[in-house]
Amino acid sequence: MSLVSALLLLSVAVVVIAGLAGYAYRLREEVKRRDAFRVAEDQQAQLNSLENLDWVTAALVQEQVDVTEGAWRCKVLLEIIDPSLTERPDFQAFSELYERTKHLKTHSARQQLSPRERMQEDRERLEAEQQLRSDVLAAAQAVITWRQKGRQGLH
Repeated sequence: MSLVSALLLLSVAVVVIAGLAGYAYRLREEVKRRDAFRVAEDQQAQLNSLENLDWVTAALVQEQVDVTEGAWRCKVLLEIIDPSLTERPDFQAFSELYERTKHLKTHSARQQLSPRERMQEDRERLEAEQQLRSDVLAAAQAVITWRQKGRQGLH
């Protein structure tokens, strides 16, 4: 192999390596950009969930929303914010009411029930609400207190 062809191959190799390095750098920057975007989206979802939790708990305490619906919404929002929150003793009433009523039909499935079946499900829901109403309202007030303290009250 002549010196000229060796230098030509070396220059081609350097160009290819420089091109690959540039491409790798661009990919790395894209990954950083996407990670930052995901983190920002997660933070916004947290803020939205906290704001929605404030609205739902306030409505529950003021008895402007059905106890079962409010408890379900609080449970879901707490799980979005931090799944361990639903295990806190102060907030467990939401999960307890959810567990006792999750088998009940909603929306279009409820419409397909016969009037007798609907009445039976309403009785079950009302009985569970009656038994857990004060606990759910106390849990809603505990969430309001926790939110007023800020995230320091998390654990």
